[in-house]
Amino acid sequence: MNPLTLEWVEKAEGDFLTAGREYRVRKAPNYDAVCFHSQQAAEKYLKAILQESGKLIPRLHSLADLLALITKIDGSFLLLQADLNVMEGYAVLFRYPGLVADKVEAKAALQASKRVRAFTRVKLGL
Repeated sequence: MNPLTLEWVEKAEGDFLTAGREYRVRKAPNYDAVCFHSQQAAEKYLKAILQESGKLIPRLHSLADLLALITKIDGSFLLLQADLNVMEGYAVLFRYPGLVADKVEAKAALQASKRVRAFTRVKLGL
């Protein structure tokens, strides 16, 4: 595996683990953070796929845009579209006043991220 791919995977794992830990917090959980880190894990796993394929890594946060790039390489990634749609926008949506994530959104984001993680890890041979 390309060393830069491994760095993307390590960063993705950090976000995934952070999302899971925060979701399990009993006192004052930050569901905004769960959504954010779930999205970030998915984004970084998608960027790991691009990296491993030798593609340039765009500086963007749109999971839909990343998926469009990846499906040119491997159409089976369309299987992730529904999960990616759950998290689309979570890179910025809850970072500003006005919107607050709830437990239902956080759970959905974490589950979606878990499925994206499992799929991409198989594709990367992990």
